[in-house]
Amino acid sequence: MTDTGAGTTAGPEAEPVWRSRGADRRSTRTVRVYTSAALIAVTVLAVLFVPPVVQLDQQAIDLSAELLPPSWAHPFGTDDVGRDLLLRCVYGLRVSLLVGVAAALTATVIGTAVGACAGALGGWVDRGLMRLVDTFSSVPHLLLGIFIIAMFRPGVWPVVVSVALTHWLSTARIVRAEVLSLKSRPYIDAAVSGGASRWRVTVRHLLPGVLPQAALAAVLMIPHAMWHESALSFLGLGLPTHTASLGTLIQDARGTLLAGQWWPTLFPGLFIIVPTLAVAGLAGAWRERLNPRRRSELML
Repeated sequence: MTDTGAGTTAGPEAEPVWRSRGADRRSTRTVRVYTSAALIAVTVLAVLFVPPVVQLDQQAIDLSAELLPPSWAHPFGTDDVGRDLLLRCVYGLRVSLLVGVAAALTATVIGTAVGACAGALGGWVDRGLMRLVDTFSSVPHLLLGIFIIAMFRPGVWPVVVSVALTHWLSTARIVRAEVLSLKSRPYIDAAVSGGASRWRVTVRHLLPGVLPQAALAAVLMIPHAMWHESALSFLGLGLPTHTASLGTLIQDARGTLLAGQWWPTLFPGLFIIVPTLAVAGLAGAWRERLNPRRRSELML
């Protein structure tokens, strides 16, 4: 009787603990999603509205305002030639977002096409395409990107091409694995048994099934492409020297950091890190929705 009573007492006590842990995790994910969405909204609003509101020329040189610390007149301070750092960071973020979004979309299209062809056709096509993916993967992205940029004149679009051609590999692998998984589903067998051609099965059934994973890969690729563009700009490659870029701003501020002026390095770095963390937070929540098994494991 005592054992039964103890067990009955312990059961209800353990259940609320399990529920509270699951509720805490759900609450944490909710906070993460809303915080990430707010950071992305602030980033977009800054890119759209800061240049019209701040009536300054981001290229205007004023040697009398050289390396001023943050103030009401210059919230992010000024650089070594007196240019307003807030405007320079916003324009640099514009370039980084343009490169990131354009490169991510291009790389996703290439990776989806290659992965879908490899998974749907199989055989020697699959083996050949996967060997091509392995060959590109064996070369460091940055080294391959530098080689591609060297074939073009400096500009934004050569950087987009360079980043896109070095970042489609992971998408191709993800899409191929998803296509192989979908091919084993009963409705695919039913479509083939009903006389549907391989092209029709691929277009009507396989591609719609991999689009959510491909879209998630594109979103996750945006911050990675932004980091890649910043690294190339930091090395002085791809973009013209007069074009504001977050990587260029950090490269120009190396000497000032050693002299004790921290703001020319801190704020461009934050403009790279904050959007990256925000996109990663939203993409993580999206990935949990796409994978119910992982979501149920996280709720335990």
